[in-house]
Amino acid sequence: MTERAIQNESPLAEGALIVPGMGSDHCAGIVRSALERLDAVEAVSTNIANHRVTVRYDAGAADAETLRTAVEAAGYDVARVDAGGDGTTIKLVVPGMGSDHCAGIVRASLERLEGIGDIRTSIADHRVTVTTTAGGPEGEALRTAVEGAGYDVAAVETQDGDERADDAAIDEAYVKQAWRRLWIAMIPTAAIMVLMMPHMFWQPIPGYLAIIAVLAFPVVFLAGGAATHRSAWRSLKSGHLNMDVLISMGSLPPYFIGLVGFIYPMTSFIEMAATIMAFHMLGRYLEHRAKGQASSAIRKLLDMGAKTARVERDGEEVEVPVKQLQTGAIMIVRPGEKVPTDGEVIEGESTVDESIATGESVPVEKAVGATVLGATINQQGLLKVRATRVGKDTFLAQVIRLVEEAQGSRVPVQELADRITARFVPAVLVIAALSFIAWLAFSGTLEPILLWGESFLPWVDATRPPLVLAILAAIAVLVIACPCALGLATPTALMVGSGMGAERGVLIRSGSAIQSLKDIKAIVLDKTGTITRGEPALTDALPAQGFTEEQVLAAAAAVEAGSAHPLANAIVQGAKERGLTIGSVTGFQSHTARGVEAQLDGDRVLVGSRRLLTEHDMEITALEEQLTELETAGKTAMLVAIGNSPAGIVAVADTIKDDSAAAIKALHELGIACVMVTGDNERTAQAVAREVGLDEVQAGVLPEGKVDAIRQLQERYGQHVAMVGDGINDAPALKQANVGIAIGAGADVAIEAADVTLVSGELTKVVEAVELSRLTFRKIVQNMFWAWGYNVAAIPIAAMGLLHPMIGVIAMTASSLSVTGNSVLLKRARLGGRLT
Repeated sequence: MTERAIQNESPLAEGALIVPGMGSDHCAGIVRSALERLDAVEAVSTNIANHRVTVRYDAGAADAETLRTAVEAAGYDVARVDAGGDGTTIKLVVPGMGSDHCAGIVRASLERLEGIGDIRTSIADHRVTVTTTAGGPEGEALRTAVEGAGYDVAAVETQDGDERADDAAIDEAYVKQAWRRLWIAMIPTAAIMVLMMPHMFWQPIPGYLAIIAVLAFPVVFLAGGAATHRSAWRSLKSGHLNMDVLISMGSLPPYFIGLVGFIYPMTSFIEMAATIMAFHMLGRYLEHRAKGQASSAIRKLLDMGAKTARVERDGEEVEVPVKQLQTGAIMIVRPGEKVPTDGEVIEGESTVDESIATGESVPVEKAVGATVLGATINQQGLLKVRATRVGKDTFLAQVIRLVEEAQGSRVPVQELADRITARFVPAVLVIAALSFIAWLAFSGTLEPILLWGESFLPWVDATRPPLVLAILAAIAVLVIACPCALGLATPTALMVGSGMGAERGVLIRSGSAIQSLKDIKAIVLDKTGTITRGEPALTDALPAQGFTEEQVLAAAAAVEAGSAHPLANAIVQGAKERGLTIGSVTGFQSHTARGVEAQLDGDRVLVGSRRLLTEHDMEITALEEQLTELETAGKTAMLVAIGNSPAGIVAVADTIKDDSAAAIKALHELGIACVMVTGDNERTAQAVAREVGLDEVQAGVLPEGKVDAIRQLQERYGQHVAMVGDGINDAPALKQANVGIAIGAGADVAIEAADVTLVSGELTKVVEAVELSRLTFRKIVQNMFWAWGYNVAAIPIAAMGLLHPMIGVIAMTASSLSVTGNSVLLKRARLGGRLT
């Protein structure tokens, strides 16, 4: 397949299918196999969180309908196909389309056009949704085609290819359909149960068999039953056996065998057929609802975005949908409103709640020139913002893509389970057949098992005929087996874990990153911007005898105000933060590599190195000890002289983040060694290491040397080394590490640079990422243990005739729900507990 695809000159397209019934990894495996059989398909990825299948295929050898047919042949309905490419989605409102007959005519008129990818009609709201391929027809061409078929078109709306809102609508429609099918099945089944009790234990009901046969018919053959049997038949024809095969074979034979009672008196199995199908419908509905809770992260993220924006046009405010925003648009954001899209503040000052991005509730001050993110909330002043990113390029869109990628990824530990579950249904069919034969041929030999079971299981009856025992055992095996529980074990935990991370500003890219991060033994930290703030700040102002701290700092700040050096700016900012007035100076001079000089209120002020003051014949012996201490601590210390006397020292340093020491302590408690690899000098690096409690320091390392440093650590710690950096300058080192963690990405989410992206610059988020990976993986292991344990125990019990099929189908439903529910419990976990 790969060689053919490479040799073929046709372009590769990427399409997406929405498959609502693909609810577990078992189902996803069947869908994947069905598509991979096509020669045109290059690659397939599945995501059960949003029921999306993404396919890369040869556009010259296959189209959207080819993909749809392959999936439907495997037993799964396809709600929508996006053909891929640069096409658009166009919606037409056709008021006269009032029936399926009309919808068929409209569809046929559009299918004649070249470049049509997918057509969906809804007679409920008279809407036709058309997805065109690249270069396909525009809205007016579609209008002409429909009107040519005799139907007026009231409106035509063209939108971009982002279909997530439609995906949510499909998901909601699927839940409603499952609810409707559940009631169609449950009402007759409840009536059957009500009739069965007095018939069995009190007084036989005349015409009982006919009554329950009629009541069970819609349950087994209509609504959900019909969909189940259709899926099973397709699955059997394709050779990829799914869960519906087991349910279909567990419900159809009992119904037909029960009908024999009209000719030959025997035990009725019709009640069993209805109960099995009804509980299957109940399980499908509850499972989908529970999985919806597990995968709610993306829906929450979608809901966070603003729906409309106020923009300036010709001096007036106009409200427009967010999807119509273009870069460069001037948006007006009032207090309490959401920022519509990513942009830059061009007027106004305010504080903005960025908790959706960083997970931190403390508002961030914004002024002219500041970057703001879409979906964050303006709290105080009015802001005018120029849009810089719109649509799929925004921060929120990137986060959603990253969460979807994580939810659709696979954990390495899952590979063995996948190989086994691929053969699960055929194995169950074999076991069911062997159970039937064994009970039919050797019921006398097996009777002691039933006699033992009779003593504590009320549904076991050793006096039943061999044929009845054989039927009960075979059906019990079919309905108790649960490949869905196995298929839900990993993805539901990933859904919850990745969603929790996104809400806290911890974006984990894949399941493999979760598995690797949980085993990390050493973390490599860059200094600047990771442990420290990455910008110099005033740390000390020490006066000499006869001077005050305020005098020294005010004088230094007044002179440094004339310099553009970052250290000078740090001194000026420090003075302002202390409420000092910055005086005006004259005669400013810069002495290369030594310092600066100016006149302040008639006095000469010098700020600089030892050399600058000694050149002016000043004695600095009294300040030498303090100067050396500051330099040993990794700070840049500058002497200040006023008049002809040394007045004191000011010191500037790249200050350590408030949370760095606590984060490193917490990492130690998790059993992780912390190593700093930095390009700074040894003295500064050691000073930082002492303050935050690092285990090891490698100083003077160039960016290319960091890769070698990580290799050396991997030799010591095995393949269990993580690297934390800015995701840009440290990209080679992030790639070399077993887990790359980009910190402080902000609006520029470094998706390609790292396995884990931390939106805020806080090192404590690394601790949360490690804790989240361990908790998520623990849930995966718990789920897999339960799912395997359930099947390993339940199938033999059913084969031994100790399990009634009605009890079996309830247990099967409970198995899937327990796995999903256990994953949802992950939401209760408290991250960062070691930091308090």
